[in-house]
Amino acid sequence: MKVVYSIALVLFLASCGSEKPKDKKAELEKLKKERTALNEKIEKLEGEFSKNSSQVEAKEVTVAEVNEGLFRNFVEVQGKVDAEDNVEITPESAGSVVAIYVKVGQNVGRGQVLAQLDDKVLRQNIAQLQTQLDLQTTVFNRQKNLWDQKIGTEIQYLTEKSKKEGLQKQLSALKSQAAMNKIKSPVAGTVDAMELKLGQSVSPGVPTGIRVVNASRLKVKALVSENYASRVNQGDEVEVTLPDLSETLNTKISFAAKVIDPVSRGFNVEVKLPSNKTYRPNMLATLRIIDYKNSKAISVPINAIQKSETSEYVYIAVNGKARKTEVKTGKISDGKAEVLNGLKPGDKVIVTGFQELNDGDPVKI
Repeated sequence: MKVVYSIALVLFLASCGSEKPKDKKAELEKLKKERTALNEKIEKLEGEFSKNSSQVEAKEVTVAEVNEGLFRNFVEVQGKVDAEDNVEITPESAGSVVAIYVKVGQNVGRGQVLAQLDDKVLRQNIAQLQTQLDLQTTVFNRQKNLWDQKIGTEIQYLTEKSKKEGLQKQLSALKSQAAMNKIKSPVAGTVDAMELKLGQSVSPGVPTGIRVVNASRLKVKALVSENYASRVNQGDEVEVTLPDLSETLNTKISFAAKVIDPVSRGFNVEVKLPSNKTYRPNMLATLRIIDYKNSKAISVPINAIQKSETSEYVYIAVNGKARKTEVKTGKISDGKAEVLNGLKPGDKVIVTGFQELNDGDPVKI
């Protein structure tokens, strides 16, 4: 029986070997038929998919139509209100306070006497010297009359004249010293603080506790980082916001320092404020300095811009479908980005509902 199976196997293999070319041709024909059938199935599925896609419900979105307009970029810093004339009064002479002539809230003029130091001894010296000068003046006048009549010598005349002039200089010096015993205001304004007391001893250059402020001439002072040294200059437009008053005004930088402070690594800027009774020194202020503006810029909300590995893009609504559009952005300010290219006026940028969109998806505005 085994011999029969062996003979049959040999005959089968021999027959396969002789029919190999014929079988390959048949296999090729079979594969072609299978390919044709597969293509037909693919076309059928694609048609069904296209039909289903057209029936997909459009996604609701919100759009913002692009137009040319003003775009501004800001450098924002914090500052405070200060007075142009905000002076801590210091005496010119040492002494004890014997009189105070003003009180807090009182308006004073420039050069007005605010307080008096003890000058009793000095006044006595002035009175004594004045008596000597009066006497010497009489002597000189008599000598001059004699000299005019060619009586006496020139030496006598010049001696009396020199004595008189010497006493005049001494008296002038004492009066100047006496004037230094009067504590005066160097500016016109309002007495904002008065801590000076009668009997208090004061010294030159040491604050007395009197402060005079001219509240009609106020300014905002702020420190700007050196990173913006090339972008912030005198004359730049600035928005000044006073949070305490919920007030914003537009003005210009009146001063921008040219020197960088070595400690803070910043430079000072100042902005003059208009006269306003509600403004107070040391109020907090926010400065938004305009360092760039474009009157014909195209800008879109920053959250509408998406990023891929190679570019930035937005979706715009075109004929009921979302179209992915690459853009190039510039500066960013106040939640908006300047678009340098990629968009044109009239484009409708999708600003909400874009998160799960794909290019070509149907949308409903």
